[in-house]
Amino acid sequence: MEDRPAKRVTVTHPRTAAARGSARRGVRGDVREQTPLGVTMITSLRRAQLRLAVLVGAGLVVVLGGIPVLFLAFPALRDLRLGGLSLGWIVLGLLVFPGICGAAWWYVRAAERTESEFVDLVERS
Repeated sequence: MEDRPAKRVTVTHPRTAAARGSARRGVRGDVREQTPLGVTMITSLRRAQLRLAVLVGAGLVVVLGGIPVLFLAFPALRDLRLGGLSLGWIVLGLLVFPGICGAAWWYVRAAERTESEFVDLVERS
């Protein structure tokens, strides 16, 4: 019989990561591998983004829907002219359009902040 070195065996406790066959993968691994925790985190991010989009969209619907209601409730405003332009066009051009641009800017910043917080959470863990 040939003298060969004995086979090495690693002895671990059953509760250690080595005994389970993999090292702790962290949150990044959970997200990448779509484990239940990763799926929950992605779902949470999507819900936060959807909540933000619905908030901005609802705000715009209320404001844009409120303008015709305002002009129907107060017919004198409909006929009011300033500098040769009707008040409706002035409101749309000078208030609503910049308001929509401002809402879009705020939405993009808030969405980026939400994504940044998610990335920070994944990176930290």
